[in-house]
Amino acid sequence: MSDPKTVEADAGARERIRDAAIDCFAREGFGASVRAIATAAGVSPGLITHHFGSKDALRAECDVEVLGRYRTLKDDAVDAPSDYLRGLFPDPGAAPVLVVYMIRALGAGGEAGRRFLDQMVDELRTVMKHSVEAGIVHPSRDEEARLRTFVTQGMGGMLVEFMSDPGASPEAFVARIMSPAHETLLPLLELYTEGLFTTSDLLDTYLSLRSTTPTQETED
Repeated sequence: MSDPKTVEADAGARERIRDAAIDCFAREGFGASVRAIATAAGVSPGLITHHFGSKDALRAECDVEVLGRYRTLKDDAVDAPSDYLRGLFPDPGAAPVLVVYMIRALGAGGEAGRRFLDQMVDELRTVMKHSVEAGIVHPSRDEEARLRTFVTQGMGGMLVEFMSDPGASPEAFVARIMSPAHETLLPLLELYTEGLFTTSDLLDTYLSLRSTTPTQETED
């Protein structure tokens, strides 16, 4: 039978390695070495191999953890959005590392990047459902399409911002984009709150065209 203290110590080491890797990946990118992660976690590189097998497997576990933490932050924001925003400006807390990790994960591309994008959409689905049920977001005619658009456009905008200053620390980057004076916050909130067009003409035209256009399945 395993010694409970040994099991607890192993679990603690695994979590410490994972958290150190999240921080290293956010600050240095996914090229951060196993040795650097081991140093940050205060363990040997061999222990990382023991727990995770490979750096790719470590990253996959980091992906899941980052998205889970980010969903928790978003859920908290849904319950009290104005209070959340007021608190976020002076003290972003853990958000900077999570945000920059996600930007790097999507920017890295490849199969891992595509998988991360799909996982982001899955996590947002829960938050958006909560938001609609709470009455702070309108339902969509095509929720799945809205979820993917929201993720790709929102994260794409932050990726462009990040690429203009890739050497910034997560804290400095998020402080800049979350400053009340940042040029994108007002127009984004206007768009999300008030919309852009003064009439529904374009939407009505699109919906009419969509209803009369055969789908790929119909054509096949």
